[in-house]
Amino acid sequence: MKLSRSRVPDILALQSFEAAARHGSFTRAAEELSLTQSAVSRQIKDLEAQLGVALFERVRQRVVLSVAGMRLLPDATRVLSQVEMLTLRAAGTRDVTGHISIATLPTFGSRWLVPRLTDFLAQHPGLQVTVTCRAEPFDLSETGVNVAIHYGQPVWPRASCTYLCAETVVPVASPMLARQLDGSLLTAPLLHMESRPLLWVDWLAATGDTRTDGMRGHRFDQFTLLIEAAMAGLGVALVPTYLVERELREVSLQIVRNAPLRTDAAYYVVLPNDQASDPVCSAFLSWIRSCVSA
Repeated sequence: MKLSRSRVPDILALQSFEAAARHGSFTRAAEELSLTQSAVSRQIKDLEAQLGVALFERVRQRVVLSVAGMRLLPDATRVLSQVEMLTLRAAGTRDVTGHISIATLPTFGSRWLVPRLTDFLAQHPGLQVTVTCRAEPFDLSETGVNVAIHYGQPVWPRASCTYLCAETVVPVASPMLARQLDGSLLTAPLLHMESRPLLWVDWLAATGDTRTDGMRGHRFDQFTLLIEAAMAGLGVALVPTYLVERELREVSLQIVRNAPLRTDAAYYVVLPNDQASDPVCSAFLSWIRSCVSA
């Protein structure tokens, strides 16, 4: 059953309710909204009549939320935030001919994707891009995201995954630490990604290094922090090669031992099923695959 539009609360009424709840005062809410106190009071009374519940109680010259008001406030705040974002986005599309929203893994986005986006946008003048960071699968259509970059297995609800590339990790450290170690990891401090606790164990097994304890060392929850820690000399990090292209080129990091390991999972470009044939999404998919091939 669909709710009649006539029963949907007015945005101004929700603004008056939220401001009054935040300030504990109709007068201060009116000042913030550039309304009269009577206008705010009327808006809230109309909202209470529409919902059939009392939203405030008067206590010692102040207004405090009722139980129903406390239940409504988080939802009202969220709705107003969404309306604000909608308004800002609409205002930012005056000279835009198209839009694409991309969700990416944080470090992949900052270190690989964003530095290359200039090329994609040059090929599509007037296109506006929104980039957000997401680490886990989510409903693309519900959140308005057109494309996602995913690491793992090719599984995503209500979407299709297209293989992008495999991942190869190498052990890197600061130049000073790399010289001190001279290829030996026996006493080296190891740096770990919390989401991949056995990565060092797998790498050591693959290289035949049975003497080094692959579980010791410091732990980080983002590759960005892991890379910064390696550059600061905190230890040796196992990182995907594409994330440290600049650091290896500038010699702020060095490969400690030339023994790359290909991980089990891979990177995929994810498109929601209802946008699989969208020309902008298809263009992005072709472009990013060409970048990886190059």
